[in-house]
Amino acid sequence: MSRTNRQLRLAARPVGEPRSTDWQQVEEPVAEPGDGEFLVQVLYLSIDPAMRGWMNAGKSYIRPVEIGEVMRAGAIGRVIASRHPEFSVGDHVSGSFGVQEYCVSDGRGVTKADPAVAPLPVYLGTLGMSGMTAYFGLLDIGRPEPGQTVVVSGAAGAVGNVVGQVAKILGCRVIGIAGGERKCRSLVEEFGFDAAIDYQTEDVRKALREHAPDGVDIYFDNVGGDILDAVLTRLARGARIVICGAISQYNNTEPVKGPSNYMSLLVNRASMTGMVVFDYADRYGEGVAQLAEWLADGRLVSREDVVSGGVETFPETLMRLFRGENLGKLVLQIADA
Repeated sequence: MSRTNRQLRLAARPVGEPRSTDWQQVEEPVAEPGDGEFLVQVLYLSIDPAMRGWMNAGKSYIRPVEIGEVMRAGAIGRVIASRHPEFSVGDHVSGSFGVQEYCVSDGRGVTKADPAVAPLPVYLGTLGMSGMTAYFGLLDIGRPEPGQTVVVSGAAGAVGNVVGQVAKILGCRVIGIAGGERKCRSLVEEFGFDAAIDYQTEDVRKALREHAPDGVDIYFDNVGGDILDAVLTRLARGARIVICGAISQYNNTEPVKGPSNYMSLLVNRASMTGMVVFDYADRYGEGVAQLAEWLADGRLVSREDVVSGGVETFPETLMRLFRGENLGKLVLQIADA
């Protein structure tokens, strides 16, 4: 029986917020794997803020998705046919399979996922790129020490909640910045942060003076914009700022707003460093092993926000990120596991 593969291909480069018309749904026969290849049925798609940047033309840390190309996405799936010696039918695998129902792979960039160790969506979050971003960004760039104060923006998101939890495990005081009472309550009650600041209802600078009276030693930035500017006014001497993302700027139709308080870096002998997770690819095993250990012993909580639907629901699910509707890692389930 022949199968049909439904895909979403990029149809236009968005201006401002993406629209459903920026993608085209295409159906084509499912390809058969050749020698050294295997066929994956995609079960879960990773929904990430970085996807918005991938849709833009121009130079970046990764090439853009081209017009007519299947929309890039990390995913978890099940091998359903194989002519590859290292991947067998029934294996669960993680890779950049795209927004489609089936994908043929030669195994490059693909890792196996064991559902007996953790639920499959966790391999897209805490044990996937989100967790690796949090782990290496905090440890290698932030260089936390016990007793230091760590502030995280976008703290209730996929990366931010892991950053805060790892910082707590390492003996730091952690303050999260998030939008809305529900998220801020979860930061303290579920993820163990010491304090939470609701940027929607609080004056962030005033709240930072209250919660970080001696200054911020490490700031892990996921949002950019006004919040980055506010934290810059509260740096401790020798502070480290990790620039991971700037979700507040991704849908701008005007030029990106840079920090006006950057001279605080000079005054406080601080540093601001960009972080791209792909630079740590040869160390992913180290990060996964440590995060899995903390998950197993209960010191780390993994939170996934799983939405069910077909590939056609991808555009609306992506917009949940920019509306701030997700708590934890946003995942789109497109087939039964």
